[in-house]
Amino acid sequence: MTVVAAQYNRRRPWINPKIKEKLIHGFFFANGMISVLALLGIFALLTMTSIPAFREINIGSFLTGFEWNPTSYVKEQYGIVPMLVSTLMVTVGALLIAIPLGIGTAAYLSDVASPKVREIAKPIVEILAGIPSVVIGFLGIVLVGPILSKIFHTHNGLNAINGSVLLAVMALPTIISISEDALKNVPSSYEQASLALGASKWQTIARVKIPAALSGIIAACMLGMGRAVGETMTVLMATGCAPAMPKSMLGPVRTLTSSIAIELGEVAYNTTHYYALFALGLVLFLITFFINMISDIILHKYEKVNR
Repeated sequence: MTVVAAQYNRRRPWINPKIKEKLIHGFFFANGMISVLALLGIFALLTMTSIPAFREINIGSFLTGFEWNPTSYVKEQYGIVPMLVSTLMVTVGALLIAIPLGIGTAAYLSDVASPKVREIAKPIVEILAGIPSVVIGFLGIVLVGPILSKIFHTHNGLNAINGSVLLAVMALPTIISISEDALKNVPSSYEQASLALGASKWQTIARVKIPAALSGIIAACMLGMGRAVGETMTVLMATGCAPAMPKSMLGPVRTLTSSIAIELGEVAYNTTHYYALFALGLVLFLITFFINMISDIILHKYEKVNR
């Protein structure tokens, strides 16, 4: 009996399982609350720092103005429409390139590629997500820019197309990974039923699996869009950074992120210009927040449907 009791005491956990479960629950809850508080803190900081700018700048002219010239000796101009248009041009251009490539690659990896090819391709996609944006921007200057200059006969390749190509490369890992997961989560009965009715493998992928996984694919594309909207160094290096209203995809553009990066390091502290840059950050924060929120809502609806 003494030996049995000793063995039982050794096996008995040093902490009550219920207490352990509560501690784990509290740990994860605390981490979740820290994330929420950090998000709210960033929003509060941007809002409070933007308020002084709107005491000097009319919010209507700020959101609808067509000229950004905060250093003018005659009258300072704080219109963000050119930067909004530039951001939209570069982002839409990136999505037009990344979405077909991303969905096609995801379909190939989930349904066509052999296990050996998948084992090689998946790490490559993940490594692509880890390349620093400054490296991609450098490649845009020395590689993509000269190629675009020769193709379109422009003075240089620092334009919206260059930025779109580079942002597409940066958005691809997000689109591929989430789209592949969405395609894998399509019930196998869909594919079996399609093949039983005489459809080919490609017809099944294009007309059955992709439509069935459409919600997850849309969420992937929107997350890729959020990635493109918030990128800084790549567009700063590869798009020319002209603050004027862009006329075409072959002209230089300046996005919201690149404007903040260029001017914040040189602006005088506690000036209208300084606070206006934080207002730009607030606009950018709201844009990315709503993009990610919408994609998250779509993704959760997709998960509920599959359950």
